Amino acid sequence: MTTRRTHGTSHLLTGGYRPVTEEVTEYGLPVLGQLPAGLDGTLLRIGANPLGPSDPATDHAFAGDAMVHGLRLRGGRAEWYRNRWVRTDRVTHALGELPTPGPQSGLCDNTNAGLVRHAGRTLALGDGGALPFQLGDQLETLARYDFNGTLPAGFAAHPVADPLTGELHAVAHRFGRPQLSYLTVDSDGHVSRAEPITVKGAPMVHAFSLTDRHAVIYDLPVTFDPRAAAAGSRVPYTWDEGHGARLGLLPRGGRDADVRWLEIDPCFVFHPVNAYEQGDRTVIDVIRHERVFDRDPLHPTESTPALWRWTVDHRHGTVLERRLDGRAQEFPRIDDRYAGSPYRYAVTVGLRPDRGGALAGPELLRHDLLTGHTEVHRLGAGREAGEAVLVPRGAHAPEGDGWLLSLVHDTVTDRSELIVLDSAHFTGPPVAVVPLPVRVPHGFHAQWVANSQP
Repeated sequence: MTTRRTHGTSHLLTGGYRPVTEEVTEYGLPVLGQLPAGLDGTLLRIGANPLGPSDPATDHAFAGDAMVHGLRLRGGRAEWYRNRWVRTDRVTHALGELPTPGPQSGLCDNTNAGLVRHAGRTLALGDGGALPFQLGDQLETLARYDFNGTLPAGFAAHPVADPLTGELHAVAHRFGRPQLSYLTVDSDGHVSRAEPITVKGAPMVHAFSLTDRHAVIYDLPVTFDPRAAAAGSRVPYTWDEGHGARLGLLPRGGRDADVRWLEIDPCFVFHPVNAYEQGDRTVIDVIRHERVFDRDPLHPTESTPALWRWTVDHRHGTVLERRLDGRAQEFPRIDDRYAGSPYRYAVTVGLRPDRGGALAGPELLRHDLLTGHTEVHRLGAGREAGEAVLVPRGAHAPEGDGWLLSLVHDTVTDRSELIVLDSAHFTGPPVAVVPLPVRVPHGFHAQWVANSQP
């Protein structure tokens, strides 16, 4: 154990949301059941874990300092667990450490929003134009990373890897600027294209969707709020009723002028599921929030997020909006081998917004989008899971066939554990459980880094 900090009282600082105050390393974790031999890699999870006191009147739910958790699995063993704060300027200052090396970009460097493995590097990602931080195999922060000097400004929280080309695509926004940047990173880790995209106002574009023909851009009514920025908010965005909502379809290889904008009903999307082409239509599946950061500008729980499908008819310039599943859910994951292509399965976290559940919930949902059937894995009383990551059973396994890994908090023990589900028996008990020595606070996103992954 290397670092201890204390906390005041703040928003999501109760139950499974309470931040941890120590960096911990534990070896030789117990395993209940049998870890599949094919699980050779590290499960990573990132989220907001405030370092130091928090003010419940002003602190945004997404503003906590970035912390990464890791669990190394190999040969049926859980070799180690560790957690580390990402060494942003704020964190190094608080810990009395030297600043992290590397270039600077934008007003904020808090990369608590996502993780990606690309071109041999594991990167922690953030919103608002923050540069990624490169992490080492032991979760140590190595440096800020600008893709070998090829990134013209900031990066994005949710890039999409094209499984066919090996490229990484992203749509980046920067605080207060009425312009986005569509970025393409080649398989060697160099930005090969940076196309400016003009938008009205300065919307938050937390994520986008990618098909084999288009980048789908979400220009939605959560926009930069100068008043929130002046008040010191680290996430200065609120609902803007007059902004409207629209989808932008940018042909891959196209320019700003080639974006086709289509109006949709007002809403917000933190996390798309997937998108693909179907003849002269583009099918876009998302988790849709009817409204966020309006009545409650600090938390994303004022409406029920549900699974929706938007179908763009290119001939007529229309968008058909249809709800696929009305249950409260978030954090969708698919078999990443099918990103941008027609697909069948999506797994989400079933939430309980009425109980404050925004980042975790008491069940996992597995949607069969071909049949419309949904399987439910119920965790039991007092247990809440975060985002589930699929590890395919093998390189040539059918879509969705493999193991689902999720971190679960148990309110009785106030500790967390890894559960491993067999997708073939989704509703049944886990094939393996790894009890952890600590609580992993409910966070944002998970990433599996295979031992052989480049």
